[in-house]
Amino acid sequence: MLILIVALSGTACSHQSARDESPKKSSFNIKSLAKSDIDDVLDINVREMRGYLRELMVKLYKRNPRELSKSKYQDIDQNITRVFKQVHNWKYEELNNRKSIDAIYLVFDEKFEGDRVFAFIVGLTSMVMSSYGNKADFYMLDTVDPQKLYNSARNIEIAVWKLENNLDSKGELFLYSNSLPGEPVNLSYERLFGKLIATQDTMAIIISGKTNRGIKKVIQQMATAVFLPI
Repeated sequence: MLILIVALSGTACSHQSARDESPKKSSFNIKSLAKSDIDDVLDINVREMRGYLRELMVKLYKRNPRELSKSKYQDIDQNITRVFKQVHNWKYEELNNRKSIDAIYLVFDEKFEGDRVFAFIVGLTSMVMSSYGNKADFYMLDTVDPQKLYNSARNIEIAVWKLENNLDSKGELFLYSNSLPGEPVNLSYERLFGKLIATQDTMAIIISGKTNRGIKKVIQQMATAVFLPI
């Protein structure tokens, strides 16, 4: 394999001057030799999931400006950068270094005085990335557990239910998303959450079929549902 890669690399270099004068439709990437079709699908799915979560973050901040005022970075783009454009271990001091499910729980903790939008998105994003083994670029030797993908989809469903139904001591939602009484119907949040759930479920089925690994399905009542391990 190493000899083949070196040979192909040398061939590509020897013809470089001839290609420079013509329009470049695509560039040869030696990394693609170590990728299978399923790896490409995984790359795309992770990219799509992160895109949906970024969109959700913007929408929630615009719906809940009071949360942005609690952040030490009172700018939406700065907070997006902190979550999606930096390499980190998902530890944020203002969330007490909580991530994944533990960060989501903070959103519905009345004692928490921080930015609930940030906690919600950090929780969802770190949980989703954990279901992919915290990778965004996949190769032939990489493995993904379909059960974790399935569990993450169920956890998103639970988080959405809590978002729409959990109330504080004043009888108010911790975060606003869908339409309030007297407002025009707004289904954009439902569509986004639906995309997040469907993407994870579809990927779980694909990986399960590819690896012959079964998925243990779980049925819970939403009012008493608990988050599943990732």
